[in-house]
Amino acid sequence: MVQQRETYLTEKGLKKLKAELSTLINSSRPEAVERIQRAKEIGGTIDNAEYDEAKNEQAFVEGRIRTLEYMISSVVVIPNKQTSLGVVAVGSRVSVLDESGGEQSYAIVGRVEADPHAGLISNESPIGSALLGRQLNDEVEVMTPRGVIKLKILAVG
Repeated sequence: MVQQRETYLTEKGLKKLKAELSTLINSSRPEAVERIQRAKEIGGTIDNAEYDEAKNEQAFVEGRIRTLEYMISSVVVIPNKQTSLGVVAVGSRVSVLDESGGEQSYAIVGRVEADPHAGLISNESPIGSALLGRQLNDEVEVMTPRGVIKLKILAVG
């Protein structure tokens, strides 16, 4: 049996996934079924592009529902206040200094909520995983797609 992979989410992220799931179940699923029924009535099921498209839409909706249910069933909620006493963990906000003197700030989140352009990096990303468990003033080397970079931790919150 395959071990279920934990999904790290903030409360906000969990609410967002639950809202999406609710919309899919209560709105998108019935709409897809209705669309299939209309397409069948208009032209049967053979050589009917609208019917094929409606079936594909239904398959997408059902797949997304299963994915969301799986993720929600394996959620580990990231606490709002990190009590790790200066140790980088999922949920921490970390400021780092790179080799060129540039300062970046990241929030370490689960893969579902990651958005690097917004400063939200996954705990599974090269930088996120390298920072986990580290403390203020620690220096880390990170293998990235662009090569090895060195970072110094300036703040953990």
